[in-house]
Amino acid sequence: MAEARTAAPPAGAVVPDPRRWQALIYIAVAQLMVSVDSTIVNIALPSAQRALDISDSNRQWVVTAYMLAFGGLLLLGGRISDTIGRKRAFLIGVIGFGLASALGGIAMDAGMLLTARALQGAFGALLAPAGLSLLAVTFTEPGERAKAFGVFSAIAGSGSAVGLILGGVLTEYLNWRWSLFVNVAFALVVVAGALAVVHDEDTAPQRQKLDIAGALLSVAGVVALVYGFTLADTEGWTATPTLSLFVACAVLLTLFVVVEKRTAGPLLPLRIVTERNRAGVFASQALAVITMFGLLLFLTYYFQEIRGYSPLMSGVAFLPMVAGMLIGAGQFASRMMPRMAPRWIMAPGFLVAALGMLLLTQLDVDSSYPLLVLPGQLLFGIGLGLAFTPSMSLATHGVDDQETGVASAMINASQQLGGSIGTALLNTIAASTTASWLASHGGGAGLADQAAVHGYATAVWWTVGILLLAGLVVLFSGNLPRPEQAEQGTEGAAAVHM
Repeated sequence: MAEARTAAPPAGAVVPDPRRWQALIYIAVAQLMVSVDSTIVNIALPSAQRALDISDSNRQWVVTAYMLAFGGLLLLGGRISDTIGRKRAFLIGVIGFGLASALGGIAMDAGMLLTARALQGAFGALLAPAGLSLLAVTFTEPGERAKAFGVFSAIAGSGSAVGLILGGVLTEYLNWRWSLFVNVAFALVVVAGALAVVHDEDTAPQRQKLDIAGALLSVAGVVALVYGFTLADTEGWTATPTLSLFVACAVLLTLFVVVEKRTAGPLLPLRIVTERNRAGVFASQALAVITMFGLLLFLTYYFQEIRGYSPLMSGVAFLPMVAGMLIGAGQFASRMMPRMAPRWIMAPGFLVAALGMLLLTQLDVDSSYPLLVLPGQLLFGIGLGLAFTPSMSLATHGVDDQETGVASAMINASQQLGGSIGTALLNTIAASTTASWLASHGGGAGLADQAAVHGYATAVWWTVGILLLAGLVVLFSGNLPRPEQAEQGTEGAAAVHM
């Protein structure tokens, strides 16, 4: 009788993939590669600029080329993943990312480096949604799903800070080219492991024509938006080129919505972004990442220009934020998700992050790192770890298996746009505040550091408000019950039908 009880699962039961935890490792490493690349080149940029004789006016494009390609092509990448199969899209994305990184590492001039960075962004836009959707269909049991998304979101959230550390180490002890070559090693490991253990869904992918019109409109609209915010940082918010790009963005995205409503196979089925819970997740993620990229920007300048840290020490100084994200996601959120409704995890997470930022509003030229900067970063990291983990799962909640790729792309797109907007918006606030403070205090070289830190602190005040707004968005948009209640409701409905 004991044998009968353990012989085989009931007919029709879903048998979990025995290699799913190994698959998680390789999917997470691929996500780490993409996340790290958003900042690793920042630390290496001064060295690359000198080596390739890149002008000051063009150096921003080393970062912007990646951001524009990644943010602009995410929706298309998600739909391609649903069309050709998640694992296939994932592998193509990883291989392409590695080859583009190698091209950048051997770059002989600025044009070659910029081309490589744009290709990195394009292939990243394919592998990121494919990886997240693979995770969504691999882990379906609530407890395991919470743990898996806890690991994934911790890596995704901390990758930018890890990139600063890794970029500092490679640039200081090797040279700037290794900030790109390192991705080749990542790609080789991921491809070898994914071929062996990553399992795609059993159902065949949809073989349908791609929505080319929607793809072109969405890419053009997102590029106009990201470039508009990038240009605002140098030209000003009211400059004609900046305003023209924002107007173009509004027109292009409006046309995109019209096309998506009318086409039979839309690039982005509008039900994915209009569903209440997912809409709240996408909005709150964009707001939260605004604050994260803003903090990374300000603290990088604070550490290196105000406190005189080396690139390596600057990277190490970000470790409390990384540790906080790992604690918030792995120790707290992953344990709370199976027992609590998502909004009661995310909203307190945003509040904790806001408290961390509130500490950092007290930043001064000679602030104590262990007494102010460290606890502020730690609280901020824990809060984002709590808030990010449920959002990764919610992005694909209730989505048809054939649309998980595009739903996954939307969570990545919201984060990418938030990062682009945050860098431009908060940097403009800090710069204008610094200029006003200097003007009101009579200028003078001796006041430059104090004025700069005052600008950083003012911008950080804005991040406190943005994080509180993100918490309110989650509270008022989220209406999913805790997983146990949802399962009981499903079982009760099944019993009635029986």
